Parts: sequence; structure tokens; C-alpha cells
Amino acid sequence: MNIPKSNFPRIIIIGGGFAGIALAKKLSKKEVQVVLLDKHNYHTFQPLLYQVSTGGLEPDSIAYPIRKVLKDFPNFIFRLAIVDEILTSKNIVKTNIGDLEFDYLVVATGSETNYYGNKEIEINSMAMKTIPQSLNLRSLILENFEQALLTDQYHERDALMNFVIVGAGPTGVELAGALAEIKKGILPKDYPDLDTRRVQINLIQSGDRILKEMSDKASEKAEQFLEELGVQIWKNMRVTNYDGKTVTTNTDDIFETAALIWTAGVKGVGLKGLDAKDLLGSGNRIMVNQFNQVKGFPNIFAIGDVACMQLEDAPFGHPMMAQPAIQQGKNLGDNLVRLLENKPLTPFVYKDKGSMATIGRNKAVVDMKNIRFQGVFAWFVWMYVHLFFLIGFRNRAVVFVNWVYNYVRFDREARLIIRPFNRNYDAFKD
Repeated sequence: MNIPKSNFPRIIIIGGGFAGIALAKKLSKKEVQVVLLDKHNYHTFQPLLYQVSTGGLEPDSIAYPIRKVLKDFPNFIFRLAIVDEILTSKNIVKTNIGDLEFDYLVVATGSETNYYGNKEIEINSMAMKTIPQSLNLRSLILENFEQALLTDQYHERDALMNFVIVGAGPTGVELAGALAEIKKGILPKDYPDLDTRRVQINLIQSGDRILKEMSDKASEKAEQFLEELGVQIWKNMRVTNYDGKTVTTNTDDIFETAALIWTAGVKGVGLKGLDAKDLLGSGNRIMVNQFNQVKGFPNIFAIGDVACMQLEDAPFGHPMMAQPAIQQGKNLGDNLVRLLENKPLTPFVYKDKGSMATIGRNKAVVDMKNIRFQGVFAWFVWMYVHLFFLIGFRNRAVVFVNWVYNYVRFDREARLIIRPFNRNYDAFKD
């Protein structure tokens, strides 16, 4: 890897997400050599991936080069690499570009879509956890409408204009709202020769309410907002299969669709060498103690979505969201310095700053510790928080300008098929 030798302890961080970046920043001016490994050379602001998928933003406005984030930090090294295995007994990380020894290892690999073992759904549905996946989804949405123009068969056209979203957490709810706004404000202008009133947006939730991690009031208001936008919500329904054409459920209801979007769950991105059953908790997450140390390995840590810290107030680990990841990264940064100075470690304490979701124009729900609100003010709060946590002035400026433009013009300029998805539509023909 051509990593220079150093007299400082070497800390390898695997993953440049919220947790990995927060940790690297915390160690930026300490007497340690930090080596960050990631399969991408950029950090992704995942909460806004749905806006890339629906043409509201271009991908470069929610991505930021990892090297630029940490360019002014001494003793920082980045390598574009895929980690193959951790040799825990030898303190070695094996990658596709070579092996590297470490004094301390931090796993911050994040999460990926969880299909719960259903391979057919995994093959035929669309995920939205990365920028490439979001670009694929954007292309598919637009290609479906282009294909709908080419058929005179009503059942085929309806299937091409039917969108099924599985999972009514924040991602599913925000995506459903964005698609509903596209149906209302953009499709009639772009496709005047299609009856876009027949576009269907179905949101399927296995439980009895949407946004189940938020308050009852937020759930009820979000459902009201979605229904006002024309989204059909199906609760207490579980998708059992999707063959690329037909969605089957645990009820008598089926859906014919060319676009099943799976937002029903995530799981930790594991690594060979740290995948023993006694190391993993629910959701393929690595079990850690209150200092984020992996069980049985005092010099190996896990933070963020991939870490499962089971505490009395978090029996299943902390939420797989940005805030716990950022806070764990900062706390571990302090603890690694304390470890090197032979000082006692500080246990991680999660400070819940609340949760929020936007449903569309002037529609959002916010739950904070002592206050909950919905509507226009919540929408402005949602925008401010997301702008604040974006990395880079340019990205904040570009996103803000896009949002203002979209609001004033009721438009989404990035509805472009840059990289065709090339779905097979033969199954929908007679």
C-alpha cells in the first residue's frame, strides 16, 4: 500500500461514513498515524439519497471527497481499497491492494439493505443505500414512463406506472412523498400524452403504523400528509415475493409493477474474521461493549451502524442513524487517546437529539426530546438540519439553491437518464 513507516501508533479505520469521518477528525491532530480505507473515494450523505433517486439533486451535491475532508490533517492517509479479511491473531487487514498491520483497528463499515434471506426480491427489487443504486433507481423511474408511452395495452401501462415501496420508515415515507409530488407537478408537463392520473404510489408497512420509531402524533400526521398527496398506504401487510412483475403478500392483495423499491430494513456490513456467531448480534451487527470494543479484542473497535452496543436503555443497540454514528466516532476518538495515555476509558452515552422526516413541500414531522411539531415549521427545521450536516460549503450552497429553485418552480431539473438501467420489460407484454 506504500504506507510510510511511523513511530506513532497506527490506527486503521475501515469505512468513510459518518462514524469513520467523525473519528478521523477527532484524531486529526493527535500523535497517531490514521489510515482510512474505503471502497469509494467519497463520503455519501445518505439521508438525501432519495432526492437523487427522484431527480431533485445531482449525486455530486451529496457526496464529498474523503481526501478533501481530511486534507489538512497531519499523519492521515487514505487508500481506495476493498477489505477482504481481518487476521485478528496477527493484527493484519487484508485488502485487494495488499496487507497492512495495525496497532488499533476500527470497523465503521456501516449498513446495507436487508432482504431477510429472500433472494428473488434481492435480485428483482431496487435498493437505495448508495449513490450508484440511487442513479439506477432514477433511471428506472424515468425509463418506465418512456416505456409506458410505447404500449397501447392498459394493463402493461398501469404496471409501468405503478410504484411499490416496501418499508414505511423515514426513507420509504420520504421517497413516497417525493414520487407523489413528481406525479402532481412534473409528469403532466413531461408526459402530456400519458394519463398520469393513473400513476400509483403504494407504500407497504408490515406493522400497524408508519414511522414506527417516531411518536404516534408524527406517524398519524405523516400518514395524513401522504394520503393528501395520493399515496396508498397498506399497513399490516408483508411482501413475500417479487418475481420482477408481480408482488405477492401475506394477504390476498397482489401488485403488478415494474418497480419494487425495498426500504424495509438494513443490516451491518460484516467482515471476514469478525463474523463468528458469538461476535454478532441482531442485524449482523458486531457486538461491542460500552467503549465500542469488540468482544475479546481490546485493540479492535466497531462504531456506527455496524456496532451493536446492548445497554439497558438500548437492548437491541442504538438506532442505525447518523447521530449515534457521529457520537460514537467522537467518543472513540477521545478514548483512543486516553488508551494511549494509559487513562481510563469513558463509556459511550447516546444523546438522542430527536428524529424527523419530510413528506414533501411544506410537510414534515419532527420529534425532539421535549417538543414535537409538524407541518411547515417542521419542514424548515428538517431543511436546516440536513444543510447543517452536509460536508462542504459548495454542497450546502448547491443543495440550498436547488431546494429554492424546486420550491419556486415546482420542478426537478435532474430528471436525467445518464446511465440507463436497461430493465427487461418483456414480462409485461402479452
